[in-house]
Amino acid sequence: MRKGILSLTAAAAAMTLGLTACGSDSPETSASSSAAPSESTAAGKVGVILPDSKSSARWETADRKYLEEAFKAAGVAYDIQNAQGDKTQFQTIADQMITNGATVLMIVNLDSGTGKAVLDKAKAQGVATIDYDRLTLNGGAQYYVSFDNTKVGTLQGEGLVKCLTDKKAEKPIVAELNGSPTDNNATLFKNGYDGVLKPKYDSGDYVKGPDQSVPDWDNAQAGTIFEQMLTEQPKIAGVLAANDGLGNAAISVLKKNSLNGKVPVTGQDATVQGLQNILAGDQCMTVYKAIKKEADAAATLAIGLAKGEKPAATGTVKDTESGADVPAVLLDPQPIFFDSVKDVVADGFVTKDELCTGEFAAKCTEAGIQ
Repeated sequence: MRKGILSLTAAAAAMTLGLTACGSDSPETSASSSAAPSESTAAGKVGVILPDSKSSARWETADRKYLEEAFKAAGVAYDIQNAQGDKTQFQTIADQMITNGATVLMIVNLDSGTGKAVLDKAKAQGVATIDYDRLTLNGGAQYYVSFDNTKVGTLQGEGLVKCLTDKKAEKPIVAELNGSPTDNNATLFKNGYDGVLKPKYDSGDYVKGPDQSVPDWDNAQAGTIFEQMLTEQPKIAGVLAANDGLGNAAISVLKKNSLNGKVPVTGQDATVQGLQNILAGDQCMTVYKAIKKEADAAATLAIGLAKGEKPAATGTVKDTESGADVPAVLLDPQPIFFDSVKDVVADGFVTKDELCTGEFAAKCTEAGIQ
């Protein structure tokens, strides 16, 4: 068991919580800061605070949609809002939700400090709490729903090794473009991929290059940071980028230097952009997280709490600050390479129409996408 995390398979989670297969994605939207509460006759009401729409398209194109579908199907009142990366707004939204009668609060924290303040206030008002996707350290949420994030990082590290091996790279210099230092998930991702890469560095098979975190997962900053990395070390031969947005930022810099496709770049989230970069040969892999399964698992817990039940989790996660074991549902991520992009389409997470546009049509055919 890594870092006190009990790894669970998606199948086990599905068996316990009755999860359904992943549904279709919707086009990316410019996220509004709030969504109108639904009407319902259910006794409880669920408030959900999403973090932003800048760091990843998933929060608005996938999570919001799947959560709404689950709450509507259950007839439970809900209010889903997006803090758009603003910590003050995050707390204001939480206050409004509690004032307006939320009996369950589900949050994706912007950082553990802000998240803890919101969770503490909710608990003081008798509101049930769920950490969604990101664990709030020392936050004391009643439940945590996410993917096995250390495994996500492990898959990224293993993916980069595969891509460098396929290119027959000798003593490649590897740059690490990490996620936000205030996001516990970014720490877990790095634990995972460093667990794969450090032995390579120690043995001399790989050379450790620049290693830097990107504040707030900001893609524009990632581009600036990677440009500086490449200036300082022009012989970078592999890039461990913590998600598709950071990966695309690195690819944009590599393109300017005619290095795209020559230097393997990783990612995460299986975004349309990330998958298209894989089809084009500019990104070597991504990690697919079936967000509908994550949203359904969280919604199942929230609905049960809203109805006054005490739903069961399928395992626990160790809070490294408080030492508490947080009841949790952890789902399994999946590595995606060129020949498995079709799996993401087949699962309904992205559609062929949005992926296989223009120049990517022929690549989709080559990749066996139906």
